[in-house]
Amino acid sequence: MWATPQDFFDKMNEQYNFSLDVCAIQENAKCERFFTPEIDGLKQTWDGVCWMNPPYGREIGKWVAKAYEEAVEKKNCIVVALLPARTDTRWFHDYIYMMYGVEVDFIKGRLKFGNGENSAPFPSMVVVFKPCR
Repeated sequence: MWATPQDFFDKMNEQYNFSLDVCAIQENAKCERFFTPEIDGLKQTWDGVCWMNPPYGREIGKWVAKAYEEAVEKKNCIVVALLPARTDTRWFHDYIYMMYGVEVDFIKGRLKFGNGENSAPFPSMVVVFKPCR
């Protein structure tokens, strides 16, 4: 699991004041309220201001779709997601690229996840999913 760099999260939290980490494990949860794999955030209703750093494997598209659904379609919450900048993927084009209610900020350079000594082998982006008024 790619644990969110703490200093990066702290800067994001100053701006958004997160109330729920939708995709965490006990050891790396960033909020008091969080969903673990056992709770399965994909099956829960999200609320408040949510932080999401999902697993970056084959399941990532489900997490991006869920963020879009909860924030933009259902208007339950705001979701701020740390994602790999994979602009060639279906999930990027279906739920992020040129979508109403979605903002993208590409991160300059490469992040160091968890306690890693080396930077990630991929670029990252922050995607904000917001209710459309």
